[in-house]
Amino acid sequence: MLHIIWSIIVGFIVGLIARAIMPGAQNLGFIMTTVLGIAGSIVGGLIARLFSKPEPGSAFHTAGFILSIIGAIILLFIWVKLAG
Repeated sequence: MLHIIWSIIVGFIVGLIARAIMPGAQNLGFIMTTVLGIAGSIVGGLIARLFSKPEPGSAFHTAGFILSIIGAIILLFIWVKLAG
């Protein structure tokens, strides 16, 4: 349970940082900012998987804070381009 709460808190912080770095106005609320941060962590984990292998037996590669922000920026860029 604590892992889920921690993911939500870190996801919100990552989403806020990604929104602050990305130029322009994004009309995202609290929930969408949190979802952006959590999804950015997943994308960051996929990017990290390209450069290093995860530990044996683990399903996902932990992204780390910087790669989570980079993943969130990538997703936010796609969101802004698709939403038009």
